[in-house]
Amino acid sequence: MPAKPDSKLILIVDDEARMRRFMQMNLDLEGYRVIEAENGMQAVERVRDDLPDLVVLDVMMPQMDGFEALRLIREVSNVPVIMLTVNADEDSRVKGLDLGADDYVTKPFSPRELASRIRAVLRRFDATSPVDKGMIVVDDDLQIDLNKRHVIVRGKEIKLRPIEFKLLYHLVTNAGWTIPHETLLAKVWGHEYRDETHYLRLYITYLRQKIEEDPAHPKYILTERGVGYRFMDFEKKK
Repeated sequence: MPAKPDSKLILIVDDEARMRRFMQMNLDLEGYRVIEAENGMQAVERVRDDLPDLVVLDVMMPQMDGFEALRLIREVSNVPVIMLTVNADEDSRVKGLDLGADDYVTKPFSPRELASRIRAVLRRFDATSPVDKGMIVVDDDLQIDLNKRHVIVRGKEIKLRPIEFKLLYHLVTNAGWTIPHETLLAKVWGHEYRDETHYLRLYITYLRQKIEEDPAHPKYILTERGVGYRFMDFEKKK
């Protein structure tokens, strides 16, 4: 059955035609519209010209690997990106996430796993703040407009990725309470990610680098070792 015109558009990027056909066939069955690129430069062009809703990007490609392609994609688009890799070690995952990847799938993978990851990433990217709370003034150095998704740090607006803002949203709207690791992972990434603690550690680091004056000694996002994270109870300070 052909995909509907308003179905999500997925760009798959892999230098192996066989792998592209495999993914396209299975994503077609899931009801997605699918376009292809066989190398990194084509991927950047298709992101710019076709505006896909999500990119599935292979890491191991000749001439330009997936990491370099991701870096170039992030210069032109905030589209969610899932990396495909045969190397599942944490260093590779951190490198991709640090460049702006949204998730990883390790080869070989099943069609169901890839479809599940795509749905989860699209849910996160499409999600909006569930509660209208307006402007939150934490202190003189930090203000957060939850409606407009603006974050002002020491008088300057900073840019947060969608995942960073969603993580900050859940922390600041539960200020003073410790949120367990698995709860934050489920709320921000989805229930499928409750054990992916390295994602949470990495994005907490990103947030601290952007909002804390001294990320090594944070005053806003506090670690409760072995349990989770707690945003400072700014209401008590007022």
